[in-house]
Amino acid sequence: MHSVELLPDPSTERVVRDAWRRLADAGLPSLAGHRHPTNRPHLTLASADGLPAEVRARLLRLFAEALPVPLRLDGLVRFSGRVRVLAWAVRPDDALLRLHGEVWRTLREAPGSGRPNPLLDPARWVPHVTLGRGRDASWDVPADEVFSPPAGAWTSARSYDSVTRTVESLTS
Repeated sequence: MHSVELLPDPSTERVVRDAWRRLADAGLPSLAGHRHPTNRPHLTLASADGLPAEVRARLLRLFAEALPVPLRLDGLVRFSGRVRVLAWAVRPDDALLRLHGEVWRTLREAPGSGRPNPLLDPARWVPHVTLGRGRDASWDVPADEVFSPPAGAWTSARSYDSVTRTVESLTS
């Protein structure tokens, strides 16, 4: 599976990594414990089985024209399921919604990219930056007292290949 992700500016990345560390220091599940070199704060826009060369080229052009895009984090959200997730909600503005829609359509319509993840369909997308995840996780944290969400910019993009666990930049 190949995901297409936006990456925050360095200042916002530091704030998110600090939130990861504070969760870990409190003994709570956190992405601070995920030591793979590709692990970094990001916003997933879309994913598909593959990213053929023509799709990558289109995404490079798209991101070159669209970025940077304002980044606004807005309080904590929790997702339940097989794996529970604690995240900062991303408050999308018109520019981010347009960019997400374009990326989604690019992957959906491109031959060879396979089926995009339906949870990332613009009608279902819940934009967020993950802070922690775990099977039996429970986060007893006061929402905005402990984690005051920053504002910044989405400044670059990448693709993450979950099979090879590698990344490829989608910005020059």
